[in-house]
Amino acid sequence: LKARVAHGRTTGEPNKGLREEKKREIMALSQKEADIQMMLAASCHLGTKNCDYQMQRYVYRRRNDGLYVFNLGKTWEKLQMAARVICAIENPQDIAVLSARPYGQRAVLKFAQYTGSKTLPGRHTPGTFTNQITDKYEEPRLLIITDPRTDIQPSREAAYCNLPTIAFCDTDSPLKNVDIAIPANNKGKHSIGVLYYILCRMVLQMRGT
Repeated sequence: LKARVAHGRTTGEPNKGLREEKKREIMALSQKEADIQMMLAASCHLGTKNCDYQMQRYVYRRRNDGLYVFNLGKTWEKLQMAARVICAIENPQDIAVLSARPYGQRAVLKFAQYTGSKTLPGRHTPGTFTNQITDKYEEPRLLIITDPRTDIQPSREAAYCNLPTIAFCDTDSPLKNVDIAIPANNKGKHSIGVLYYILCRMVLQMRGT
């Protein structure tokens, strides 16, 4: 009997459930570690030499050369929070993903392809969210932008029509009109690609697809 108990044959359903829960926790932990290693390899942790006062809470330290370094644990938590918000939108077409910068346009298109959201790459036409007469008028329920500094026009329009905004923010990014700031390097092409990949994968996992 002791041998059977040791092998877990007579442990019953509750213990089996506990074992599975522990296994899931280990898998989640290893997934987080793998994501953080990937973000380190893509230089997502490197900020700029300037730091906005609202972004100081996400900074881990400052290097000798003056560059700020992000705390990637907080970046991962914010990515998870953003994924939960995206999953709360029933119709994926109600999510608008924007990137005016060239490095983020391919990432935005791929994100939209796999999550089913609507993408508006390239230059944002003023009045897309506010002027109903224009042909390109859109009425999304959620806005995702790559850089609050270059995408300032869509974030300003989103504030006019009460759109929640998710943004990838560097250390020098202004957080005005941003509801969920994901602290990360939004200057490098590898960094932007990895961030959109991890966010997309989290969304698909939460949806169960």
